[in-house]
Amino acid sequence: MGVLKTEPITPDGYDQLLREFKYLKDIEKPRVNREKQIAAEQGDRSENAEYHAAKEKLRHIDKRLFYLNSMIEKTQIIDPAELDHSRAHFGITATLEDLDNGEEEVYTICGVLEAEAENGLISIHAPLSRAMLGKKVGDEFTVRLPKGKKEYEVVALEYIPVFERKKQHRSEEDFGFK
Repeated sequence: MGVLKTEPITPDGYDQLLREFKYLKDIEKPRVNREKQIAAEQGDRSENAEYHAAKEKLRHIDKRLFYLNSMIEKTQIIDPAELDHSRAHFGITATLEDLDNGEEEVYTICGVLEAEAENGLISIHAPLSRAMLGKKVGDEFTVRLPKGKKEYEVVALEYIPVFERKKQHRSEEDFGFK
């Protein structure tokens, strides 16, 4: 049996994970089960599109519930607000200067489930995050990215809650099963 690898997550990220799990388990799955039951009562199931669609939805819901449950079991809640912000760490927002072109880029190091690379929220496992960890303002570092090596300087470090930076706030309608 292997060692269970933990995944860091912010308190807000963990809350969202639990909300989605509870919504799927307590609201969406029973609703789709009712749809399936109603469709099954219509007779021949072999050509019953509503019945087969409901079965497919249930498979997707069960797959997502299994995934969410496995993530809930292996998450480690870390509140970045309580950490020292003088060095780059999980939950920190870093302003970096690209030393090749002088442009500034802003990234927040977050958990896998909170990452939105297009919005500057990068997983703690990303090469840039790993290279940045432990750096202070003024430190320069090199990172190997898919497009080659990049050199950066840390211009600023601050704590901004991940969900203030997220562009995609998910509500119960956004879980993808309606």
